[in-house]
Amino acid sequence: MAKYVFVFRYGGIAVEPPLSPSDMEAHMKKWYAWRDQMARAGHEPAGQALENHGKTLRGRAQAITDGPFTESKDLVTGTMMITAGSLEEAVSLARGCPIFEFDGSVEVRPVLGGEPPARTETR
Repeated sequence: MAKYVFVFRYGGIAVEPPLSPSDMEAHMKKWYAWRDQMARAGHEPAGQALENHGKTLRGRAQAITDGPFTESKDLVTGTMMITAGSLEEAVSLARGCPIFEFDGSVEVRPVLGGEPPARTETR
């Protein structure tokens, strides 16, 4: 199986206005259930949520700025690496993500060198 990364943008824990503690707990239970379902199916999910602050280094001079500063809809809130048989299967698994309840998005990317080569038939 190949490795894929889910890049989560906005949605989930970064919604405005913030969720109440009980709503946050209920939402997080959905994330854990989704992750656990993938784990039981052998997709080896591993990832982390990210804080909404940090530092950015840019260019050859490695200028440091506070950040990330981006439109909130583009804010990366976390990542998860999984294994799947194909990009299509990884996309199908991403469809179960609770981030969509808050209009978030999941970018599905193959890990470089982690996707098996396309099958070719020889005759």
